[in-house]
Amino acid sequence: MHRVIVVGCGAMSHVWFEAAAARSDLEIVAAVDLDLKRAEDCLARHGLGDARAFTDFAKAVRESRADIVFDIAVPSARSAIVRAALESGCHVLSEKPMAETLDEARSLVDAARRAGRHHVVIQNRRYLEPVRRIRDFLASGAIGEVTSTHCDFFLAPRFGGFREEMAHVLLLDMAVHTFDAARFLTGENAISVYAEEWEPSSSWYRQGSSAAALFRMESGALFSYRGSWCARGRATPWEAEWRIVGTLGTLTWDGAERIEAEVVDPEHRDGLFETTRSLVVPPLGPDARVGGHAGVMRDFLEAIANGRAAETDGSSNIQTLAMVHGAIQSAETGQRVAISV
Repeated sequence: MHRVIVVGCGAMSHVWFEAAAARSDLEIVAAVDLDLKRAEDCLARHGLGDARAFTDFAKAVRESRADIVFDIAVPSARSAIVRAALESGCHVLSEKPMAETLDEARSLVDAARRAGRHHVVIQNRRYLEPVRRIRDFLASGAIGEVTSTHCDFFLAPRFGGFREEMAHVLLLDMAVHTFDAARFLTGENAISVYAEEWEPSSSWYRQGSSAAALFRMESGALFSYRGSWCARGRATPWEAEWRIVGTLGTLTWDGAERIEAEVVDPEHRDGLFETTRSLVVPPLGPDARVGGHAGVMRDFLEAIANGRAAETDGSSNIQTLAMVHGAIQSAETGQRVAISV
């Protein structure tokens, strides 16, 4: 049985509490928040009356005898929390982004290696059933070699709080999900990016609510991203809308349940165009690794048990963060930026 401390008891924490409650090998023994009452209320809401609330993380680690930390704090606190948890001998499952800067992320990867502990990032989009189906379909070669991937994300949420005051809010707080999904779907890392940010006159964010980015991937294929967090009307799903073009055909995903694929018949034409036929994107097998937050949590715990790296281990997820910071640097400088970790 693993003993867990939850750090950060804001709205997002409830998803984590619910995912943990579904497991028999986790016991939440403490919650930490700068607002003690919020931590107490969170524990009460989830029926954890025997767990303790703290405002001091070091004291919580010392007194709770925990071996796992769930880090759900604001991004500005992440590096300090993860480092302290690792130095205390705890494994860490952390919210995204894994750090505010690449230097901090590199330092955390080193800290986890030195401590011999796992530091894994909640990139829950990878564990969605449609994303896994698409990844398997692309890997089968059904539409040939992927030559470009395109993604649109347009929503208008009014969060209030820290997000509306963040710099680079879309790229740093949300596009990180989409960039990670692109890495997962294509099986490639990005090597360069050109990006721009802008703030529409109707925006209620301080900076960076709208962005476009064009990445060059390792194979030479392109990944294009267009997004906004203040685009009123005709919203996309949170998972965005996707078009993936291959040498033999194209796959589209509406970000919900509709996945469609077509390949060409090179032997037949209809005027200017080759004729096409639809392909069925197969369902997943019974052992597929799905479940959103629960899926990442399962992978994290199996990595601890088996001594292997989890799929979203910090040593891999730093490649996603490098895409984010490459895009930010490009937007700030107006130049194409090489991406490296």
